[in-house]
Amino acid sequence: MAAVPAGIVLARETKLVTLVRSSASIAIAVLLGVAAVVLARRAREYVQITIGRAGGETQARIGRVLGILGVLVAVTAAVALAFYGLLALFAE
Repeated sequence: MAAVPAGIVLARETKLVTLVRSSASIAIAVLLGVAAVVLARRAREYVQITIGRAGGETQARIGRVLGILGVLVAVTAAVALAFYGLLALFAE
């Protein structure tokens, strides 16, 4: 979930990376968010198989929520970047 904000901070603090070039953090956020959702699903399945004796149901739920939030942040950043691209295209 912190990949996109980290890209924005990197763009603000360094001269090497611009805000448009930091868009690679969007892809990273999507990959990490999907991985978190998949791992949370596997954890919940493991909890169900062990009939709750293994524990970790709360952590799996939190991981799923954070993974979904990470994907949503990445989608929001992608939409913002797409609108910026459209504005830059039609501004000329």
